[in-house]
Amino acid sequence: MKILYAGSPDISIIPLLQILKEANHEVVGLLTNPPSAQGRSKKLILSPLAQFVLDHAEYAHIPVLAPERLDEACRQAVLALKPDLLVCFAYGKIFGPKFLSLFPKGGINIHPSLLPKYRGCAPVPEAILNRDSQTGVSIQEIALEMDCGDILAQETIDLDGTETSESLLADAAHISAKLISPVLDAIENDSIKKQKQKASSACYSSLFCKADGLIDWNCSALDIDAKIRAFTPWPGSFTYVEGKMLKILKASVFSDSNTAEGETKKAGSVLARDKTGILIQTGEGILAVEQLQWHTKKAMYWKDFLNGTKDFIGAVCSTIEGKV
Repeated sequence: MKILYAGSPDISIIPLLQILKEANHEVVGLLTNPPSAQGRSKKLILSPLAQFVLDHAEYAHIPVLAPERLDEACRQAVLALKPDLLVCFAYGKIFGPKFLSLFPKGGINIHPSLLPKYRGCAPVPEAILNRDSQTGVSIQEIALEMDCGDILAQETIDLDGTETSESLLADAAHISAKLISPVLDAIENDSIKKQKQKASSACYSSLFCKADGLIDWNCSALDIDAKIRAFTPWPGSFTYVEGKMLKILKASVFSDSNTAEGETKKAGSVLARDKTGILIQTGEGILAVEQLQWHTKKAMYWKDFLNGTKDFIGAVCSTIEGKV
């Protein structure tokens, strides 16, 4: 089959490479996000998928489409490639009926959850935030209603409570690379088995923004740890100390039951240092912070941070920005 592959971030390259490596099907084009302005200079930066093709001469023959909108001009460019099937992973735009009609074999989407659980744009952080014991990867038909298409393949991922969104997405991408080839072959041979989603079991993931990263220290250490992991690398988790933003990059739940110093302290109080990190009181339990970063400064391991912030023990982390 002739395939148009749609994706943008680094993780979308992993299943693409599997399709290219097996050579049973031809990738006739790539659909990706347009260049975005980044940094203070607002320099236009290609999507990781587009940059990958630019960096690898063996794939330079594959056309890259990076439209702002999936409009008539885009549809004509796709039509000229004569694709049979659309394959999508982390592209970021919704496909309408006119666009999907360009593909005789339809379209399939790689979704990093066990559909119908966590339909929507952020299933990976949602699973971590909810401290699920399992999530997974689904390959589904693309339908006009988001993430509602029939399931073509699915695999479970067990979670141990240490995953970040970054690491879990990478795991999901590698699993999808294993699942994708048999699905493509079955579609070509008209032997694909489909499983309808149970609509009554469906739930949706949230749409997160940077403000969601603000830590409420009245929550439990388990929930705060999950939030930090779920929001790594984006949107990140942060707090304020004397009105200054402090990013919390890595932490864990402090499990030493013999430490009772923080039991009567206010949530957010910086209690002490320990071999596991800087201990901060929460609404339930203590969080050990391992890596942190003042806003606009470089990220630091906790020992180096304390060397440069001598009076940090005894400070109080809060949700209040600016002078207090």
